Amino acid sequence: MLRFDPFSELDAVAQGLLSAGREAGSPRSPRFMPMDLYQVDDHYVLTADLPGADPGSIDVDVENGVLTLTGRRTPMSDTGVRWLTSERFAGVYRRQLTLGESIDTAGIAARYDNGVLTVTIPIAERAKPRRIVVEQGSDEPQCEQLAVASSTAVDDEARTDTTG
Repeated sequence: MLRFDPFSELDAVAQGLLSAGREAGSPRSPRFMPMDLYQVDDHYVLTADLPGADPGSIDVDVENGVLTLTGRRTPMSDTGVRWLTSERFAGVYRRQLTLGESIDTAGIAARYDNGVLTVTIPIAERAKPRRIVVEQGSDEPQCEQLAVASSTAVDDEARTDTTG
């Protein structure tokens, strides 16, 4: 007799996820590209570890406010090799970051040196804090009005004194 197990498909999906999780944590398939991000004056600096990446394979792209970093480490040829252990990752590195509107995407620059990718991300001029100068109105018209008003007040006062 054939039994129907409504959970068999769910079990297969769960097993796939669990085995993928073990594989993702192994040294040969890193889960992410380690990076630091900090601000210096009017720009941000992102440093990402890409040890052993092929320099020509590294790309830094910005599209729709998303910064994408990619690189590849080519595996060593297996020809004539008897592996004793193989833990170094080979394949594609990829990391994405969402940029805010305060970034000058046209000014982003990148440099790869000694296994570290450094990306300089400038803050847009419109997003930088700035001091607004408060202009003062001209004092001359107010002074003239006060002078006229005060001379009228003096004349009125003088008339009051002479008639009193």
